[in-house]
Amino acid sequence: MLEKTMRINFLFDFYQDLLTSKQKKYMKLYYLEDLSLSEISEVFSVSRQAVYDNIKRTEAMLESYEEKLNLYEKFSKRTKIMNELEQIASDEEIKQLVNKLKELD
Repeated sequence: MLEKTMRINFLFDFYQDLLTSKQKKYMKLYYLEDLSLSEISEVFSVSRQAVYDNIKRTEAMLESYEEKLNLYEKFSKRTKIMNELEQIASDEEIKQLVNKLKELD
């Protein structure tokens, strides 16, 4: 469950600009603020099922965007390579360059 939550949080970070304001609000409350479906339904005066459906549809959309654009996959691969470079770098200039690359993400 934690792995799924982390993945959805990353996907949300990458693709939130492609979502509607309502989708963003539901996802922020559910995943970032850890509100329950019932709590979110009270905030928006809708049924718990409506919140659940919206979140599930939004998760599917985020996964669909990732299938097409692969931003999270590329980010993960870059991060892994930078960490490996950092481990083997002996030259201070190389370490500084790796840190600059990390700051870009």
